[in-house]
Amino acid sequence: MGGSASLQSDSMEAAADSSIPRDKDFGKFQFGCEHYKRRCKIRAPCCNLIFPCRHCHNDSANSLPDPKERHDLVRQNVKQVVCSICQTEQEVAKVSSNCGVNMGEYFCDICKFFDDDISKEQFHCDDCGICRVGGRDKFFHCQNCGACYGMGLRDKHSCIENSTKNSCPVCYEYLFDSVKAAHVMKCGHTMHMDCFEQMINENQYRCPICAKSMVDMSPSWHLLDFEISATEMPVEYKFEVSILCNDCNKGSKAMFHILGHKCSDCGSYNTRRISTPQDPVSETE
Repeated sequence: MGGSASLQSDSMEAAADSSIPRDKDFGKFQFGCEHYKRRCKIRAPCCNLIFPCRHCHNDSANSLPDPKERHDLVRQNVKQVVCSICQTEQEVAKVSSNCGVNMGEYFCDICKFFDDDISKEQFHCDDCGICRVGGRDKFFHCQNCGACYGMGLRDKHSCIENSTKNSCPVCYEYLFDSVKAAHVMKCGHTMHMDCFEQMINENQYRCPICAKSMVDMSPSWHLLDFEISATEMPVEYKFEVSILCNDCNKGSKAMFHILGHKCSDCGSYNTRRISTPQDPVSETE
């Protein structure tokens, strides 16, 4: 153990020796934080402190006891970085001016962003103004929504202006620059994919913003048709109610039933009552 620790210490001292030129790939994947693998740290211009990345800064700055001092780092404002290999502080650039290593295999001079893990297929979107992951050829920028979506959604989604420039309706994290994957629902609203999957696992199928069905519910509607036809209501509960459909936004009337009320226009049971009970309907012989 002692010998191993000594070798590691010697290696770290050698890495810190700025007089030794380094191959551009030296130290790749060996430095960084929980968010990114990179060979530099950033100096936050807002508080003049050094952090591994902007997320580390934001986690720290937004945990300050005084709410007035909490803040986020504007990535484009970063001017200085510190090489993790030779500890040289310099202006933002891909290559260390002292030891010659790439401080990030992927580098964006606009976002001041470094990352050694290029398997994420990072790319900068000029319309979004920030870097995205997933591959430029696999995404398109929707000018109406103001966001990048997968090619599978081109001409197949409901546009909502600045749809991602809001907080996730489940966890309330800001969506636009979140590192988590996002999911666009049929209604056009967006939430984190893991939040969407959590809702589905909890049998919650309505958008928390507009209450429209998030998935194809037709199998459930057919099951409700069968259950309602097999469950007759007592005479005193045989009355009509006015309903509003959350899926098609149309109003209609339906016979009251404890299991649900079906929209006469689109057949959805994702409805809500908008009237008080009327007089019971007389039974016909």
